[in-house]
Amino acid sequence: MSASSNPNAKLFSVLAYLGILWLVGLLAAGDDAYVKYHVNQGLVLFLVGVAVSIVSAIPILGLLVGIVGGIFTFVCMILGIINAVQDQAKPLPLIGQIQLLK
Repeated sequence: MSASSNPNAKLFSVLAYLGILWLVGLLAAGDDAYVKYHVNQGLVLFLVGVAVSIVSAIPILGLLVGIVGGIFTFVCMILGIINAVQDQAKPLPLIGQIQLLK
């Protein structure tokens, strides 16, 4: 998948990896396949982060899951931003194959 012709595609793609800001790309450029790819990746990453936050509330086990999951989501966020800045559509590790948006 190549970069979009939309002049704001890179911005929307980067924002997709910053928490709830994936909504910006979905609402502003939802029909752009390149942006939609990064929005999907950002949405999956956001949901993983929410799940890690919920599980981290469990005593003892939650601490371990919270630390490992937090590091994982942070690394995935950085990788996603790097891919978006370099106009690449590479899947995130472990969770990149999940497709929520069609």
